[in-house]
Amino acid sequence: MAKQEMPKIVYRFGAGVYLNITNRCPNLCTFCIKTKWKMDFHGNNLNLQGNEPTAAEVVAALEEELKKAPFQEVVFCGYGEPTMRLEVLLFVAQTLKGWRAQAKYPPFKIRLNTNGLGNLINHKDIVPELRRVVDVVNISLNAENETVWRSIVCPEKGFENGYEAVRAFIRACAAAGFEKVVASCVDQTAADAKAVQKIAEADGAQFYLRSFLDAQN
Repeated sequence: MAKQEMPKIVYRFGAGVYLNITNRCPNLCTFCIKTKWKMDFHGNNLNLQGNEPTAAEVVAALEEELKKAPFQEVVFCGYGEPTMRLEVLLFVAQTLKGWRAQAKYPPFKIRLNTNGLGNLINHKDIVPELRRVVDVVNISLNAENETVWRSIVCPEKGFENGYEAVRAFIRACAAAGFEKVVASCVDQTAADAKAVQKIAEADGAQFYLRSFLDAQN
């Protein structure tokens, strides 16, 4: 960017409205574009600089954005792991669900993009709470075993054994009955995409192979 804009907590990408509620994440993935693109995404400054928005601020920003143009989904996916701020996520998603019930906007889906470590982050099973307010869950599986997973996602201390937790999260989401559960893998990494696909499908998820710089889908 030629000129640094104010940080965005709500921004557009394709047919989606995206929510950037935190920059924190227990992983430092080798493919993560927030480091490669200097916290910028297609002209949107997503660097919150530690100033995480309150639930009320997210709702206010959403109301302002949603009236501007058509959209098909609202996605919890910024430059951080949304489940790091579970209470904000749940409050905003419940608000969105209420707006949808009131037909305040044309029909839309509520999606969560996550690294799958939400249960470890929050020290509890968060799937039932998510199921009440989220339609679609996209989970980054990224590898066919824990060794490869560690080499790709570079988890911080305390999350080194998180691979099986991610798989358990996928299985729990599949069992919970979300409209769609997707497990993804990024190409051009050390992962064996075909092996990851077999694991994702065995755990009850649809599989999605993401391109190396397609971090927002």
